[in-house]
Amino acid sequence: MGEERFGEFVVVRRHGDGGHVAELVLDRPKAMNAVSTEMARSLGGACAALGEDRDVRVVVLTSTHERAFCVGADLKERNSFTDDDLRRQRPVTRAAYTGVLELPVPTVAAVHGFALGGGYELALACDVIVADPTAVVGLPEVSVGVIPGGGGTQLLPRRVGAARAAELIFTARRVEAGEARELGLVDVLVEEGRDREEALAMAARIAANSPVGLRAAKRALRLGHGLDLRAGLEVEDAAWRTTAFSGDRAEGVAAFNEKRAARWPAE
Repeated sequence: MGEERFGEFVVVRRHGDGGHVAELVLDRPKAMNAVSTEMARSLGGACAALGEDRDVRVVVLTSTHERAFCVGADLKERNSFTDDDLRRQRPVTRAAYTGVLELPVPTVAAVHGFALGGGYELALACDVIVADPTAVVGLPEVSVGVIPGGGGTQLLPRRVGAARAAELIFTARRVEAGEARELGLVDVLVEEGRDREEALAMAARIAANSPVGLRAAKRALRLGHGLDLRAGLEVEDAAWRTTAFSGDRAEGVAAFNEKRAARWPAE
């Protein structure tokens, strides 16, 4: 398992043969992984590197703090900002959240403890959220005079519907794990302390599949969302064509017929 550090607060670890599963670790435990300018810059850089790495098939977003996944923006840092400081910071923080959202491979978030504000928005930027019973999620930004600015107003309605998202954002309430699973705020609820382990296990199962197929399926899911059915089917058809005439398709069919594990071609 290899490890690469991006700045002081972000680590990328590789798992499995070939390093096809990349673990993207939020590593600022003394601040409960609050997203400072430096951490945001490092997260954006790590995502850019992962997006360009064709060996990566799945990314798992984890954290090092025992009681928190990420508590959101670093409000202590923000408290010292002038308006101009905040304007200068905005492109950096936005690039961090967008970096996770636009990763071209499947992404899984492993959530425990507090995942609030920008912390929950980082999880929302992932395709699947695995959580343990200690998880507490929410978008409390209106309680401190701002709005969810890391994608929350757009990503949450796509998960739970417009009315439910409005209730959660307007009340700024925190939601504990059991209710979060019922409402669709998280996808998989696992035993306490096993969120990272289960997320990595899911990632390993995903990574065993066609890398060309995974990227194409994610592209179709993301680009097609919100389009009318006919337009969405055109997006799907374009994605299908990228896989249908690929080496992965030929190998996948051969492996099925020969009753063996697929040996995906190097991209």
